Amino acid sequence: MKPIDPHHDCRPVGEILHQIGGKWTVLIITQLAGGPMRFGEIKRTIGGISQKVLTATLRDLEMDGFVTRTVTPSIPPRVDYELTDLGRDLQVPLKAIGQWATQNRPKVLDARRQYFAEHPDAMPARMGRVAEFKQAAE
Repeated sequence: MKPIDPHHDCRPVGEILHQIGGKWTVLIITQLAGGPMRFGEIKRTIGGISQKVLTATLRDLEMDGFVTRTVTPSIPPRVDYELTDLGRDLQVPLKAIGQWATQNRPKVLDARRQYFAEHPDAMPARMGRVAEFKQAAE
């Protein structure tokens, strides 16, 4: 039997999870679940996202086949975004992960509280955002 190369075997999963795991991706896919939306509508319904980040995320989602972009010639041009079949398929696991996260958030926050109680000088791996992690755990 051929030995498994963990770096090679994990790469495809990592590539896809990197794209679909972003908070903006999840929110955009969720918003588009109701049907096609214009750029401005998406931006308004997702508070806190910049125009630059929304544009880049929509381009990535289009590139990966999750979203289609349709331009209707008018003045100004109308641009609609809609989930593809692949994007609609993605809703199922995203919804399950969202439900799991909501149900288990208290347990995660309890674990953080306990960790920081036992390791008061600990630095989270996520870019040193100690205050954010400690606040969420409180």
